Amino acid sequence: MAQVLHAAPRIAPVDGLADALTKALGVNLLALKQEHFETVLTVERDSIETVLRQLRDEFEYQQLMEIAGVDYPARAERFEVVYMLLSVTKNHRLLVKVRAAETTPVPTVTTLWPNAGWLEREVFDLYGVVFADNTDLRRILTDYGFEGHPFRKDFPLTGYVELRYSEEEKRVVYEPVELPQDLRQFDFMSPWEGAQYVLPGDEKAEGEAK
Repeated sequence: MAQVLHAAPRIAPVDGLADALTKALGVNLLALKQEHFETVLTVERDSIETVLRQLRDEFEYQQLMEIAGVDYPARAERFEVVYMLLSVTKNHRLLVKVRAAETTPVPTVTTLWPNAGWLEREVFDLYGVVFADNTDLRRILTDYGFEGHPFRKDFPLTGYVELRYSEEEKRVVYEPVELPQDLRQFDFMSPWEGAQYVLPGDEKAEGEAK
Protein backbone atom coordinates (compact mmCIF):
# COMPACT_ATOMS: atom_id res chain seq x y z
CA MET A 1 0.00 0.00 0.00
CA ALA A 2 1.37 3.38 -0.96
CA GLN A 3 2.14 5.68 1.93
CA VAL A 4 0.24 8.96 1.90
CA LEU A 5 2.23 11.96 3.09
CA HIS A 6 0.25 14.82 4.53
CA ALA A 7 1.55 18.37 4.42
CA ALA A 8 1.96 20.20 7.70
CA PRO A 9 -1.21 22.13 8.60
CA ARG A 10 -1.19 25.80 7.68
CA ILE A 11 -2.17 28.11 10.48
CA ALA A 12 -4.92 30.48 9.43
CA PRO A 13 -4.72 34.16 10.42
CA VAL A 14 -6.38 35.05 13.71
CA ASP A 15 -9.75 36.67 13.10
CA GLY A 16 -9.63 40.42 13.58
CA LEU A 17 -5.92 40.43 14.36
CA ALA A 18 -4.90 42.81 11.57
CA ASP A 19 -7.43 45.46 12.60
CA ALA A 20 -6.53 45.12 16.27
CA LEU A 21 -2.80 45.45 15.55
CA THR A 22 -3.33 48.47 13.30
CA LYS A 23 -5.32 50.21 16.00
CA ALA A 24 -3.00 49.32 18.89
CA LEU A 25 0.34 50.05 17.22
CA GLY A 26 -0.73 53.32 15.60
CA VAL A 27 2.07 55.37 14.05
CA ASN A 28 4.67 52.77 15.01
CA LEU A 29 3.22 50.41 12.39
CA LEU A 30 4.48 51.13 8.86
CA ALA A 31 2.96 48.16 7.02
CA LEU A 32 0.96 44.99 7.66
CA LYS A 33 0.35 42.13 5.25
CA GLN A 34 -0.61 38.49 5.12
CA GLU A 35 2.04 36.58 3.20
CA HIS A 36 2.61 32.81 2.91
CA PHE A 37 -0.02 32.22 5.61
CA GLU A 38 1.86 34.49 8.02
CA THR A 39 1.17 37.94 9.40
CA VAL A 40 4.09 40.27 8.70
CA LEU A 41 4.50 43.68 10.34
CA THR A 42 6.98 46.40 9.44
CA VAL A 43 7.48 48.86 12.27
CA GLU A 44 9.55 51.91 13.15
CA ARG A 45 13.07 50.91 14.10
CA ASP A 46 13.31 53.10 17.19
CA SER A 47 9.98 51.72 18.46
CA ILE A 48 10.82 48.04 18.18
CA GLU A 49 11.16 47.47 21.93
CA THR A 50 7.83 49.20 22.58
CA VAL A 51 6.05 47.29 19.81
CA LEU A 52 7.38 43.89 20.88
CA ARG A 53 6.40 44.61 24.48
CA GLN A 54 2.84 45.32 23.32
CA LEU A 55 2.77 42.15 21.26
CA ARG A 56 4.01 40.12 24.23
CA ASP A 57 1.83 41.64 26.94
CA GLU A 58 -1.34 42.70 25.10
CA PHE A 59 -1.53 40.19 22.24
CA GLU A 60 -0.04 37.13 23.98
CA TYR A 61 2.94 36.52 21.70
CA GLN A 62 4.92 35.11 24.58
CA GLN A 63 7.95 33.61 22.86
CA LEU A 64 10.73 35.11 20.78
CA MET A 65 11.69 32.20 18.52
CA GLU A 66 14.34 33.82 16.32
CA ILE A 67 15.95 37.04 15.16
CA ALA A 68 17.23 36.97 11.58
CA GLY A 69 19.00 39.40 9.30
CA VAL A 70 18.49 40.09 5.60
CA ASP A 71 20.76 42.14 3.34
CA TYR A 72 19.53 44.31 0.45
CA PRO A 73 22.70 46.16 -0.66
CA ALA A 74 20.87 48.44 -3.12
CA ARG A 75 18.73 50.00 -0.39
CA ALA A 76 19.77 53.05 1.58
CA GLU A 77 18.84 51.08 4.70
CA ARG A 78 20.30 47.83 3.48
CA PHE A 79 19.42 45.55 6.40
CA GLU A 80 16.19 44.10 7.64
CA VAL A 81 16.03 42.62 11.12
CA VAL A 82 13.20 40.10 11.44
CA TYR A 83 11.75 39.06 14.80
CA MET A 84 9.76 35.79 14.81
CA LEU A 85 7.21 35.55 17.61
CA LEU A 86 5.01 32.66 18.73
CA SER A 87 1.78 32.77 20.68
CA VAL A 88 1.36 29.46 22.47
CA THR A 89 -2.19 30.40 23.46
CA LYS A 90 -3.31 31.32 19.93
CA ASN A 91 -1.08 28.78 18.15
CA HIS A 92 -0.04 31.58 15.82
CA ARG A 93 3.22 33.08 14.55
CA LEU A 94 3.99 36.71 13.83
CA LEU A 95 6.89 38.28 11.92
CA VAL A 96 8.02 41.79 12.81
CA LYS A 97 10.52 43.66 10.62
CA VAL A 98 12.61 46.79 11.02
CA ARG A 99 15.09 48.38 8.63
CA ALA A 100 18.57 49.61 9.46
CA ALA A 101 21.61 51.04 7.72
CA GLU A 102 25.20 50.22 8.60
CA THR A 103 25.42 53.24 10.89
CA THR A 104 21.95 53.09 12.47
CA PRO A 105 21.74 50.89 15.58
CA VAL A 106 18.64 48.88 16.41
CA PRO A 107 17.39 49.01 20.01
CA THR A 108 18.04 45.79 21.90
CA VAL A 109 15.12 43.63 23.04
CA THR A 110 17.10 41.84 25.75
CA THR A 111 14.88 43.81 28.13
CA LEU A 112 11.98 41.58 27.01
CA TRP A 113 13.55 38.17 26.34
CA PRO A 114 16.95 37.05 27.70
CA ASN A 115 17.54 34.79 24.68
CA ALA A 116 17.57 37.90 22.47
CA GLY A 117 21.14 38.49 23.62
CA TRP A 118 22.55 35.54 21.69
CA LEU A 119 20.24 36.11 18.72
CA GLU A 120 21.32 39.76 18.42
CA ARG A 121 24.96 38.68 18.66
CA GLU A 122 24.41 36.34 15.71
CA VAL A 123 22.90 39.08 13.53
CA PHE A 124 25.72 41.41 14.53
CA ASP A 125 28.36 38.79 13.73
CA LEU A 126 26.96 37.79 10.33
CA TYR A 127 25.63 41.14 9.08
CA GLY A 128 27.26 43.86 11.17
CA VAL A 129 23.97 45.23 12.52
CA VAL A 130 24.60 46.98 15.84
CA PHE A 131 22.09 46.61 18.68
CA ALA A 132 22.09 49.58 21.03
CA ASP A 133 22.31 48.78 24.77
CA ASN A 134 23.16 45.12 24.25
CA THR A 135 25.82 44.81 26.95
CA ASP A 136 27.56 41.78 25.42
CA LEU A 137 27.60 42.40 21.67
CA ARG A 138 30.49 40.11 20.65
CA ARG A 139 30.97 37.72 17.77
CA ILE A 140 29.33 34.37 18.40
CA LEU A 141 29.81 32.16 15.30
CA THR A 142 33.00 33.43 13.68
CA ASP A 143 36.38 33.65 15.40
CA TYR A 144 37.46 36.74 17.32
CA GLY A 145 40.02 37.62 14.65
CA PHE A 146 37.54 37.28 11.79
CA GLU A 147 37.37 40.25 9.45
CA GLY A 148 34.06 41.43 7.98
CA HIS A 149 30.54 40.02 8.16
CA PRO A 150 30.09 36.86 6.05
CA PHE A 151 26.33 37.01 5.31
CA ARG A 152 26.52 40.38 3.59
CA LYS A 153 25.91 40.07 -0.14
CA ASP A 154 29.16 41.91 -0.95
CA PHE A 155 31.32 39.69 1.26
CA PRO A 156 33.78 37.65 -0.89
CA LEU A 157 33.37 33.87 -0.80
CA THR A 158 37.03 33.48 0.10
CA GLY A 159 36.90 35.92 2.99
CA TYR A 160 39.77 38.29 3.76
CA VAL A 161 41.98 36.30 6.11
CA GLU A 162 42.70 32.62 6.71
CA LEU A 163 43.58 30.79 9.87
CA ARG A 164 46.43 28.28 10.17
CA TYR A 165 48.83 26.85 12.69
CA SER A 166 52.38 28.13 12.29
CA GLU A 167 55.07 25.57 13.08
CA GLU A 168 57.62 28.36 13.27
CA GLU A 169 55.70 30.44 15.81
CA LYS A 170 54.00 27.46 17.51
CA ARG A 171 50.66 29.22 17.53
CA VAL A 172 47.61 29.96 15.39
CA VAL A 173 48.13 32.90 13.03
CA TYR A 174 45.95 34.94 10.68
CA GLU A 175 47.18 35.71 7.18
CA PRO A 176 45.70 37.29 4.04
CA VAL A 177 43.87 34.72 1.91
CA GLU A 178 45.96 33.09 -0.81
CA LEU A 179 44.57 30.71 -3.43
CA PRO A 180 47.55 28.73 -4.76
CA GLN A 181 46.91 26.78 -7.98
CA ASP A 182 50.22 24.90 -8.13
CA LEU A 183 48.59 21.52 -8.70
CA ARG A 184 46.11 22.56 -11.39
CA GLN A 185 46.49 23.35 -15.05
CA PHE A 186 44.03 25.50 -16.95
CA ASP A 187 44.06 25.37 -20.76
CA PHE A 188 40.50 26.78 -21.05
CA MET A 189 39.69 24.25 -23.81
CA SER A 190 36.74 22.68 -22.02
CA PRO A 191 34.60 23.56 -18.99
CA TRP A 192 34.50 19.83 -18.17
CA GLU A 193 38.23 19.10 -18.06
CA GLY A 194 38.90 15.54 -16.96
CA ALA A 195 35.35 14.27 -17.56
CA GLN A 196 35.04 10.74 -18.96
CA TYR A 197 32.19 11.63 -21.31
CA VAL A 198 31.55 14.10 -24.10
CA LEU A 199 29.63 17.24 -23.28
CA PRO A 200 29.03 20.47 -25.22
CA GLY A 201 32.32 22.33 -25.37
CA ASP A 202 34.56 19.24 -25.51
CA GLU A 203 34.67 19.43 -29.30
CA LYS A 204 36.96 22.45 -28.98
CA ALA A 205 39.59 20.35 -27.23
CA GLU A 206 39.22 17.56 -29.79
CA GLY A 207 39.64 20.00 -32.67
CA GLU A 208 42.75 21.48 -31.14
CA ALA A 209 44.25 18.00 -30.70
CA LYS A 210 43.81 17.25 -34.44
